Amino acid sequence: MSNLILTTETQGVFTITLNRIDKKNALTNAMYLELCQHLAYAEKTPSVHCLVIQGNENCFCAGNDLHDFMQCSTDDDLVALEFVKALSEFTKPLVAGVAGVAVGIGTTLLLHCDMVIAADNSKFKLPFTQLGLCPEAGSSLLLTQKVGANKAFELMVLGKTFNAEQALSYGIANQICQPDELITLTQDVAQAIANLPVDAVMTSRRLIRQGQKLALSQAISDESQEFVRLVNTDECKNILAQFFK
Repeated sequence: MSNLILTTETQGVFTITLNRIDKKNALTNAMYLELCQHLAYAEKTPSVHCLVIQGNENCFCAGNDLHDFMQCSTDDDLVALEFVKALSEFTKPLVAGVAGVAVGIGTTLLLHCDMVIAADNSKFKLPFTQLGLCPEAGSSLLLTQKVGANKAFELMVLGKTFNAEQALSYGIANQICQPDELITLTQDVAQAIANLPVDAVMTSRRLIRQGQKLALSQAISDESQEFVRLVNTDECKNILAQFFK
């Protein structure tokens, strides 16, 4: 495993910390693969009762590493899409601690979390169409369920940046804190979940989410097909190429 993703396991809480701070935790194919491995470990390990994903108090995730993404985008099977599938099928409680930038997958992965703690310096953005792409990670369904079709269009098609207060009002975040409180508060929330009766928590989570399970699976499948198609269009390739000129 690389030092770009750190993990700890304490008292039933398995914590994944994105640690590519110099690149604002932009995710490479190798990092997606490692995240999939960590999700698989947490899923199958009985002692893990809650999963945390976080960056630090200044940065969560700037989305895909575009240079790496361009190199990998000619493949039919993007590892990013495997991560999305693994995330959507994960059955244990998920808690996220967000600060600074949360772009693309840095926002859409939050829609799969059960609790999201956002520092007040958080900035969320879904720049899909600006890159010649479409929504991913089930966001066309999950975000629309939270905010309605018109607001979802504004956020995912116009790519309007929004802050922690707005994320709270949209139902993406559960609570807001100061940046220097984020890591401790996120761990406290995860620990509180991990300390509850495990069967009761797992059953409750399953019941809460079962109504959208089939629809989410279909949305992710449809999005993935269109995403792979769009990423291979000349328009998308030209847009991505402009970032490196």
